[in-house]
Amino acid sequence: MPEVTELLHRWSEGDASAFDELVPIVYGELKALAHNFMRKERNGITLDTTGLVHEAFLCLVNQSQISWDARPHFFGVAARIMRRLLVDHARARLTSKRGSGVVPEALNDDLAIASAPDLDVVALDIALDELAAVDPERARLVEIRHFGGLSIEEAAEAMGISVATANRDWAVARAWLFRRLRGEQKK
Repeated sequence: MPEVTELLHRWSEGDASAFDELVPIVYGELKALAHNFMRKERNGITLDTTGLVHEAFLCLVNQSQISWDARPHFFGVAARIMRRLLVDHARARLTSKRGSGVVPEALNDDLAIASAPDLDVVALDIALDELAAVDPERARLVEIRHFGGLSIEEAAEAMGISVATANRDWAVARAWLFRRLRGEQKK
């Protein structure tokens, strides 16, 4: 069975059959990642694990022009796509058509960035966008670690930085987001 990186390179070069071979290999990992996100959501969410993975795959199919570096790069992009899908879903639930005024759903209860049980996807998205405006690399690290489920080592590899730098940036980004999500003003 070909390696994920080899299939990604073939897919980048225009081999559509490589994507077909890639799907069964990464599907289980993406589904486990999505399941981890979804099991931490409050009851009442209408998006399920399979739906999230399938939506992510539909978006990934349109990413065929990306020059994939390796497995961590793929999962980093998949994490960004899942983040967008979860945020879009949360925003749609909050529109007047779908019940404006509903209390935002928590992203998960044991989020390493903040332990507040009322943290929601939209608030995290806004905070990540604010962090990206001042420090895009740290925002990307949070995105691929939290939404992509990559370890600190995998995230460092995906970003082309050392593990020590990734650890430092992770600590700074978590502290920044913790303050932002608690409502502190920029300093």
